[in-house]
Amino acid sequence: MSQAPVLTSLGICCALGMTAAEVWQQASKGSRSGMRWRSDLLTAGQAVVVGDVAAELVDLSGWPIPEHSRNNQLAATAYAQIAADVAKAIQRFGADRIAVVIGTSTSGIASGEAAMVPKLQQNEWPETFDYRQQEMAAPALFIAQLAQVRGPAMAVSTACSSSARALMTARNFLDTGLADAVIVGGVDSLCRMTLRGFSALESVSAGYCQPFAKDRDGINIGEAAALFLLQRQPLPHASVVIRLSGCGASADAHHMSAPHPQGEGAERAIRQALQQADIDVQALSYINAHGTATLLNDAMEAMTLSRVGASGVPLSSSKALTGHTLGAAGALEAALCWLMLSEHNVEQALIPQIFATEPDPLLPTLTFAKGVSAMPLRHCLSTSFAFGGNNMAIILSKD
Repeated sequence: MSQAPVLTSLGICCALGMTAAEVWQQASKGSRSGMRWRSDLLTAGQAVVVGDVAAELVDLSGWPIPEHSRNNQLAATAYAQIAADVAKAIQRFGADRIAVVIGTSTSGIASGEAAMVPKLQQNEWPETFDYRQQEMAAPALFIAQLAQVRGPAMAVSTACSSSARALMTARNFLDTGLADAVIVGGVDSLCRMTLRGFSALESVSAGYCQPFAKDRDGINIGEAAALFLLQRQPLPHASVVIRLSGCGASADAHHMSAPHPQGEGAERAIRQALQQADIDVQALSYINAHGTATLLNDAMEAMTLSRVGASGVPLSSSKALTGHTLGAAGALEAALCWLMLSEHNVEQALIPQIFATEPDPLLPTLTFAKGVSAMPLRHCLSTSFAFGGNNMAIILSKD
């Protein structure tokens, strides 16, 4: 536990807010204020609920065209919140010893979607488009330029577990001496490809998503960026020290899109994270569940959590508040756990589970979070179970 690296700084923007304080204020009361109906993402003007970022983002007009994308704007907005601490890390370790690891699933593909319109109509690409905007490595390379760091920079793309896997990779960078500090997290922006792809799978909710509910009917998609600075030691002025204490990964490759029905890979990931954190499941204060609100995922996850002995741990799915932010989800939900353990959470509040009706009685019994924690918050588990059986579990712990 004492050797686990420290998540020293957080930058965040999502449907809940544009700063850590805003996000926690909304998350702790279960606000869905950032979930909005939009009719410009699916075919034929079909309306759908999404978790979009409506506030103004960092202006990148002064950057070269290859860096122009909404994805990079989200990343830059989150990065601005940790820039001062990154600058101090550069002074201490040198730019060559600061790495960047970013999870994303679609990168800047929305720029390509927009460019296809003039291409199809006039048979030429607009001057504002460059193919590099949508390359998977684009956000990692952009953040490295933005931060002026020269350590390893890489992207991780394992669908919806991408940025949880990025956190594990960042820890490995520190453990193996490849870097002394890592800018790590995830970013994904709304795009038609994702919405229409999930719609084709009949996985998009007709309204607001209802994780673990009796009447759940699918997901809401969202967009977000969440970036941490991961270091071996806490900042000198830190009042609270939060560590990336446990990471677990598995790849069961059960199906291209459906989870393993018994959650065998998911269980392995959770048990690995608990083992690395050196805690029993009963020591967990809270679980941020993957909880997509699809029939199969929620059933698998409920069975898995019951099997590992977590039925009594307070649990919620924050995707009801932010939408499923895809490649950014692992980092975003780790950020919500970080905020729960941080000085922002004076009341020891739990992120409440939102139900429009009632929990699914056919699922194993779980303890859904509400109100404040009966015990001091110490360890939080966050799960991410992605397409292709890419499973991740991470544990954040407070000293």
